[in-house]
Amino acid sequence: MASATVPRKLWEHPDPKSTAMYKFMQQTFQDLHQYSISQRSAFWSQIFDSSGYIYEGSYDRPVDESAPIDAVPRWFEGVRVNFAENMLYPNANAPGSKRDADVAVTSVREGGGELREATWGELRAEAAKVAAALAARGLERGDRVVVVGANSVETLLVWLGTSWLGGIFSSSSTDMGVTGILQRAVQVNPKLVFMDDSAIYNGKTIDLRDKMTEVMNGMKECSNLSGIISVPRFAKAKDVSRVPRAETWASFLGGREAGAPPPPPFVRIPFSDPYLICYSSGTTGMPKAIVHSVGGCMVNYFKEGHLHERVSRDTVAMQYTTTGWIMYVAAVAPLLFGARAVLYDGSPFQPDARVLARLVERQRVTKLGISPRWMFEFAKAGLAPRDVADVSSLEVVTSTGMVLSDQLFEWFYDRGFPAHVQLGNISGGTDIAGCFGLLNPLTPVYVGGTQGPSLGVDVRIFDSLQEEEDGAAGREVDAGTPGELVAAHPFPNVPCFFWGDGDGPPPGPRYRAAYFARFRHVWAHGDFCAVHPATGSIAFLGRADGVLNPSGVRFGSAEIYGVVERRFADRVAESLCVGQRRPGVDHDERVVLFLLMRPGHRFDGALVRELREAISRDLSKRHVPRFIFETPEIPTTINGKKVELPVKQIVSGQKIKASGTLANPQSLEYYYQFAQVEELVDAKGKL
Repeated sequence: MASATVPRKLWEHPDPKSTAMYKFMQQTFQDLHQYSISQRSAFWSQIFDSSGYIYEGSYDRPVDESAPIDAVPRWFEGVRVNFAENMLYPNANAPGSKRDADVAVTSVREGGGELREATWGELRAEAAKVAAALAARGLERGDRVVVVGANSVETLLVWLGTSWLGGIFSSSSTDMGVTGILQRAVQVNPKLVFMDDSAIYNGKTIDLRDKMTEVMNGMKECSNLSGIISVPRFAKAKDVSRVPRAETWASFLGGREAGAPPPPPFVRIPFSDPYLICYSSGTTGMPKAIVHSVGGCMVNYFKEGHLHERVSRDTVAMQYTTTGWIMYVAAVAPLLFGARAVLYDGSPFQPDARVLARLVERQRVTKLGISPRWMFEFAKAGLAPRDVADVSSLEVVTSTGMVLSDQLFEWFYDRGFPAHVQLGNISGGTDIAGCFGLLNPLTPVYVGGTQGPSLGVDVRIFDSLQEEEDGAAGREVDAGTPGELVAAHPFPNVPCFFWGDGDGPPPGPRYRAAYFARFRHVWAHGDFCAVHPATGSIAFLGRADGVLNPSGVRFGSAEIYGVVERRFADRVAESLCVGQRRPGVDHDERVVLFLLMRPGHRFDGALVRELREAISRDLSKRHVPRFIFETPEIPTTINGKKVELPVKQIVSGQKIKASGTLANPQSLEYYYQFAQVEELVDAKGKL
């Protein structure tokens, strides 16, 4: 990244001045971003006023600009909003508002079988029923509701009903283990739990009643919990009479069609008050319960969706995700614009990798959200979405969840998708329910990284080599130099607090340790990044706590993965690269690379030599791993993200407790032997 060589240009908007982002200020992206951080109050006022959101009250200023980010200042004080009201009645005062007969949501099951379509009228009526049923069970403002469910209309209805009453919503996916579900749900002591009675994944239908029972047994100490509602995943609901304190969805709604009371009024809450709890991955410990504000998320999504991603009432959006990931917000948030949301439940590879591409064709999807893994599976199979389906309706494809390799950037345009589609490599996090780096329509898409920073977020790169003194002043590095990604000033979607961390707000000690202990008055996000000197794109090189640092040469694991994927994808299915530094043993960090071989291909010394030569040639001799081993399995989260930090800790001599978010926690056992790597090398010969 030190070189200012301009990478290959892949895409450019044919008419940038026609975009909402240009019309917003009629400036270049660079000028607009500078304005958005130097004139924060003016910028965010314009965003809020342009959104058309329904609200009551008024504000004197968007934020106290003298307050540092670690003060977590409140935004738009005096304004009260309701998330469900704005999602169900988008742009209610604007011409062309969504009519009751227009389709709002299309719900699709694994394999492409359509479950149902819900019009705006049906969505409004059914959300009102859920809100009335919740009110009848005593749900009040600030009460928590937990859903363990699929990306379905029913899960959305529970969120809408909860928000309708000013409650706080939290969700987990059904493929998460009982321990992972309980680690999250018990923390927030919910009023009610909703859980699907069955699930479908990888061609299998799974009865969830035993898991439902275990979850309820594990929540006996939750003082607020009044029971669990069993949500039918198929036409015939399962008998849950043996599940403790369980009630069916039909019983919960209570046949309210005849003589039903009118729906309760929308409870509008202060702009900076909580409405959503999301969770960190918890791969090395108890997941953090991150509390997000209603107004902060809404105004940020208008900025990201409308200006960066070009979402409008004409958009048809499909984000592949589970409900246990922050991207679930992105799956349903297009409804705030009056767009249509396509909700997909199940594996994106059943019956094969073509299923989502064909769904794009059938539903005429214009904005698709997927992962690098999905693209990689297409590429390695020699397939292309544009060859297996008519994907010409697409305007934007976003990719997140892991680093997008340079090879996949080029595959996207050379082989995968039509040339007019904008590839948006985005990166942010559960922590902010938004992005630090993402796409925009005003600058070209080049190979590598995200196009640039998010408007209104003062993204900088600080020297990650400086001493980690508590609250030290950070040092910004030059463009092209890798370092730690930070945000230097407040923005609305900074989370409120962690649930159970002190009495918050204000934020407690765990929150401050997570974001503000590293640098004084600066949010440290924990990503290792570099800004390209010529294009301004932000390359995400890995997590800062997993940065590789042999002999003082710092680089991200993504650089190693890029070589493996580019040159060895025919033989190596996946790789995992971590640093090893054992206290009292290693004076320097060594890089250890693990390879998961494809069926029919052998791991041997010839492969290792070839790989070392390729890394040396493509990167440098100092990038070459000290050890390269085969592995039978690579640990991943249930969302398919490979996890490095637990393996780094294990090979560095630590004993860890496997998180409930891991899809294959047993895979960690294999790596404990490498804490005595010298014995393995002696026994097997140095590789």
